[in-house]
Amino acid sequence: MRVVVSIGGSVLAPDLDPDRVAAYAEAIERLAADGCEVGVVVGGGGVAREYIETARDLGANEVELDQLGIGTTRLNARLLIAALGDRANLSPAAGYDEAVAALRRGEVAVMGGVTPGQTTDAVAAAFAESVDADLLVYATSADGVYDADPNVDDDATQFASLSPSELVDIVLPMSRNAGASAPVDLLAAKLIDRAGIRSIVLDGTDPSAVVDAVLRGEHTGTDVVPTGSGEPTYWTGAGDA
Repeated sequence: MRVVVSIGGSVLAPDLDPDRVAAYAEAIERLAADGCEVGVVVGGGGVAREYIETARDLGANEVELDQLGIGTTRLNARLLIAALGDRANLSPAAGYDEAVAALRRGEVAVMGGVTPGQTTDAVAAAFAESVDADLLVYATSADGVYDADPNVDDDATQFASLSPSELVDIVLPMSRNAGASAPVDLLAAKLIDRAGIRSIVLDGTDPSAVVDAVLRGEHTGTDVVPTGSGEPTYWTGAGDA
């Protein structure tokens, strides 16, 4: 099974917690040991936001701010690579070709951001499309996709399952509001829809949740299921181990 895991920076390294990074490395090693080909895209999290806010106050333009964010995602990716040791590529892939090459070598392919104007949500979706991934997992600070921001709306309802086109419809209005908390960004949702990638959005605070979702399809988040697709055969085979 080929899987791409997108890990939010605040999920991977809150307060630069080495124990959390190590726990994520162990989770990814478990997937690899179980026969999965694993690609990982790491976000910038709170550290990136702090750099961006400071640089904005200093007069940096939007491209410069994006470059700061990309740099921070790659720092976070290096933390994960350090924890993975020789299982991963030596340094974060700077583009999709590098990431694909690492995957073909049998390494865990780790990357951060790629280009200004594109979030790591979208990078993960594009990476998953480029390698024909069986599954794309978003490990976020939110437990799935809701019809409203659950942090501000007590009546927000979680979706157990959505089609990719329904995900686009839900994310679209959220993307128009400054500061809105969309589970994945609009470009990522459109890429998932275009490629028909089976995806899961879940709370990644506990790295073992990613293992359960990938190996067995068990999670409390939201499944994004392309029309006409069934469950990956892996979940009825190696995932029973």
